[in-house]
Amino acid sequence: MSQRKPVFPADRHDLYANHRYSAAIQSGDLLFVSGQVGSRGDGSPEPDFEAQVRLAFANLQATLKAGGCTLDDIVDVTTFHTDPQNQFETMMAVKNDIFPAAPYPNWTAVGVNWLAGFDFEIKVIARIPG
Repeated sequence: MSQRKPVFPADRHDLYANHRYSAAIQSGDLLFVSGQVGSRGDGSPEPDFEAQVRLAFANLQATLKAGGCTLDDIVDVTTFHTDPQNQFETMMAVKNDIFPAAPYPNWTAVGVNWLAGFDFEIKVIARIPG
């Protein structure tokens, strides 16, 4: 059985320590990334929705990098949205910038009513290359 190995990006350790979870867990050749939000350095939400989504992707990329992955290694995506109907167009524009060409990862979007002050969260599973 594979051992779980915690993975953390270069910064943001206090965020994970305060809330008692790992940024990601490596198990075998898979990296399971916890939900990433568009939080600023102090942990507060970026107020502009598009900027918040872009920051969530930047935080995701930092965590992927710490686990030896890139966006191209993602196989499964789940996103959470506080107002999907009104956020969809903006989120899709950012998504199209992040994933401009096929093959695309599979994607599940879920509407929620609370994300601790955030409006968007993304969690992924990636296959570690090599």
